Order: sequence, then C-alpha cells, then structure tokens
Amino acid sequence: QVQLVESGGGSVQAGGSLRLSCAAFGYSYSNNCMGWFRQAPGKEREGVVVIDSGGNTIYADSVKGRFTISQDNAKNTLYLQMNSLKPEDTAMYYCAADPCPVYRGPLRLLRTDFAYWGQGTQVTVSS
Repeated sequence: QVQLVESGGGSVQAGGSLRLSCAAFGYSYSNNCMGWFRQAPGKEREGVVVIDSGGNTIYADSVKGRFTISQDNAKNTLYLQMNSLKPEDTAMYYCAADPCPVYRGPLRLLRTDFAYWGQGTQVTVSS
C-alpha cells in the first residue's frame, strides 16, 4: 500500500522560505514520477513541479527560479525548497506519485497523471 506523508508546511511572511518533505512508503518503481501540487481555497488543484527518476523536471512558470524540487532515493523522500515566497503561494500543498509509464511521453503538470496522493500540508504566506 502506497502512502505519501507530507510535512514542513507553516506560516511565513512574504520573502521567507519553507522546505516541504514527502516521505514515500510502499512505493518503489524503477521508472516513476513524483511531484508537488497545490490548491488554494476556491481554486483548482494545480501542478507546481514534477520530477522523474532520471532527474528531469518541469516547473510551473509561477514558481520558476523560486522553488526547487529534489529527492533522496536512499530515504525515499521528496523535497520542495520554496524561497522568496509570495502571498499568492498560499495553498494546501500535496505530494503525488505515479509509475509514469513511458508511453505517456514528456513530463506534464497534470493531476490526472498521478495515482497516489498525500494528505497535504498547509502553506500560508502573509504580506
């Protein structure tokens, strides 16, 4: 049974930083993708960044240059370093994982591509 557990959310002022973590349990694929999505109140869940097992990434334009995804395969943990945070980054942040079959092609920021989800961690940025 796959379980994704996020941590690291919190409240910060604009310009601050946070580091999110996602520990994956029961999940091990030779070819896989993991990613971060976020959902603000009243809005659709949107893709923030996705990474594949080869280290390829795709970022949303809104976070390029400010957010960095990384993964520690030994610890089966995904990270999201968020710098220069803005009030519009306020949302529930979700970790996602999927086997990412090769036929799917290049990485995409689509929530429908992901089968497994964490419970989310709240990030609040005040101005």
